Amino acid sequence: MQQLSYVEDYSNRRELGTGAYEAHSEPRINPHGVQVWPPDSSCPIGFLFYERDSRHQVPRDGREYFEVLYLSSGSAICHVQGRIFPFEEGDLVVTRSTLQNSIEWRTSPPGRLVALLFDPDLIRCDGGGDGAEYLAPFLLQDSDFPHVVPAGTGVPREVLEFMLRIRSELPSSSPMACLAVRTYLKTLLMLLISHYSTHTGTVQTYRHQQRAVERLRPVLQYIGENCGSPIQVGDAARMCGMNETHFMSSFKHVTGVSFMKYLNQYRIQRAQDLLVRTDRSIADISLDTGYCDQSYFGAVFRKLAGTTPAAYRRRYRRPQALEKQQSNQIREDAEVESVMGVAASQGSPASGEERFCGPSNKQ
Repeated sequence: MQQLSYVEDYSNRRELGTGAYEAHSEPRINPHGVQVWPPDSSCPIGFLFYERDSRHQVPRDGREYFEVLYLSSGSAICHVQGRIFPFEEGDLVVTRSTLQNSIEWRTSPPGRLVALLFDPDLIRCDGGGDGAEYLAPFLLQDSDFPHVVPAGTGVPREVLEFMLRIRSELPSSSPMACLAVRTYLKTLLMLLISHYSTHTGTVQTYRHQQRAVERLRPVLQYIGENCGSPIQVGDAARMCGMNETHFMSSFKHVTGVSFMKYLNQYRIQRAQDLLVRTDRSIADISLDTGYCDQSYFGAVFRKLAGTTPAAYRRRYRRPQALEKQQSNQIREDAEVESVMGVAASQGSPASGEERFCGPSNKQ
């Protein structure tokens, strides 16, 4: 893989006025010049490419997202919360939108970098119950956190490979593409977890986070197996042996979201899967995912997925049907080739006459 293989797209991208160029699933810019997140509610992840001064970046809309920056050429200084980090070619920066950060170029002309931005809900509410562990390198950032991962560690190049794999799946036109994005993103995050797990400033905090996750494991597992059943905060707290106040505080600290938000997002993601994979009615899916009121289900679905259940089904059933049709065609072609290969290996009849699969038409 060539380190700058993604730079070829620069010439065809619309300039955003700050050295940033549009990429697949890139955040929308509203008339006030603010990036609007998420670009795709069903798979909130995007890319920005920079090749000029990005010290004064496009203002964001205040939504939380996590960011990984790879410097493909040039030399710069990364400013994070008043701290200064040298940022050299091949290095990686790991940060989040809630921290004030910017890039100041030290080379002229400025270098080039690629930024991967994603909504943490893409991981922490996907139903696995381990989202907080995957997001640890972002959730555990404190005043001593080393935001720059040096090229010499080898980690940035490995991370870049999965950044480019994610980009190849965007925009995600099917649930399979979104699943691929999540899988690649989790692998990328595992690389960062492995790197930061040995940092003395984060080991103790990470272990504490692990213990907190384990204490919440009973309720996370219950949601995974019974998301359609009624579950109140009090019930969840008792499963974990906590009072409600302690439970709500602990859950928010570990996952980054409230218990009810997590539960709603898990249920809606389950509903999305059922809408695409099955022919069940929207009313049945609403009940199966814990919503007795279909209109309320529709309102929650629209808020979290950015569209109605019916529109979501129309949008994603067609790509999936096409994928299935193509898969069936490939399988049929392979079977035909196999039969043809067997026939060829048997050779022609000794008499030189044609072979007939049906009754002979000779008199």
